[in-house]
Amino acid sequence: MANVAEPAVANREEEEEPRPAAEDEDTGAAVAPIVRLEEVSVVTGEENEEVILNLKAKLYRFDKEGNQWKERGVGTVKLLKDKVTGKVRLVMRQNKTLKICANHLVLPSFSVQEHHGNDKSCVWHAADFADGELKDETFCIRFPSIADCQAFKDKIEEITEFLKPGGGESEEANATADLLENLSVEGKDSEEKSKAKEEAKDGEEKPKKAKEEAPLPEGGKKDSDE
Repeated sequence: MANVAEPAVANREEEEEPRPAAEDEDTGAAVAPIVRLEEVSVVTGEENEEVILNLKAKLYRFDKEGNQWKERGVGTVKLLKDKVTGKVRLVMRQNKTLKICANHLVLPSFSVQEHHGNDKSCVWHAADFADGELKDETFCIRFPSIADCQAFKDKIEEITEFLKPGGGESEEANATADLLENLSVEGKDSEEKSKAKEEAKDGEEKPKKAKEEAPLPEGGKKDSDE
């Protein structure tokens, strides 16, 4: 009798074992999100500026108190030109966080120099506004390649030359001078042509006048058709 009951108990235990839960099936029904996020427009302050240079670099700031260079951030350095005023500023932001590392105008006195013989690095001084207030800072920037560093220095030199007195007006002044010269030449040609026409006209009128004022033939009387 005991042997007959054992299989029944075993079958009961198998039935009581928990079955694995069925996998969730994709019904295709659209599920509305619990929280709706509205699109927010991000204002960077660069909307009215034209990007004239955009390079990856690492920026350092010289700490006067510690007398050493400190890393400012790794990111993208830009030269931005205002579409209205024409002013150019240097802006650099850190990767990912987009925190501003440098933010200052490129002035005519702006000078970029090579950093201790390193072809990939250069230094400069500027009144920077990255921390919300003007500070006299000394920066050092290092680029991945010599070509990028040279492009940065060439563009800075081009901008400072343009901003110097008379630098930005040179092309316009030359164009105006050429225009005035052309006008003067055209005016001179017109005057010479007019003078030539008058001389030619006078030359035609002189024989007629000379004929009219010719002396009377002998006898003191003019020939008459009467």
